[in-house]
Amino acid sequence: MPKQLEPVSLNVDLPTIMAYADLTDDYNPIHVDREFAEKTEMKGIIAHGTMSLNMIWRSLRQTLGNDAIAGTRIDVRFVRPVRENDIVTGGGVEREDAPGTYDVWVRNQMDEPVIAGTATVSQ
Repeated sequence: MPKQLEPVSLNVDLPTIMAYADLTDDYNPIHVDREFAEKTEMKGIIAHGTMSLNMIWRSLRQTLGNDAIAGTRIDVRFVRPVRENDIVTGGGVEREDAPGTYDVWVRNQMDEPVIAGTATVSQ
């Protein structure tokens, strides 16, 4: 098993958020309605959490391949919202105390965590 997952990134601009809303049929106004979102405690549009979570799956797949991740389990928490125009990067590092388990993360362009957790790859 590789010690590090290959990082993958995504520019989370409004067209990407709207395309994800179309793909998932999730038009929650916090994601797609600027006027509404600016009046919430988020103070603006935030991306769908699962769009950012996908960076972990892409990193796992890119590093290990489809077959290796078929039975992978992830346990993550959402640390902070991803905002319009953030650039998010997902990756991970294998734990020394648990081969096949990776500490995984998604970070924004300021290197702040937005998702953190573990991925355990079936072997």
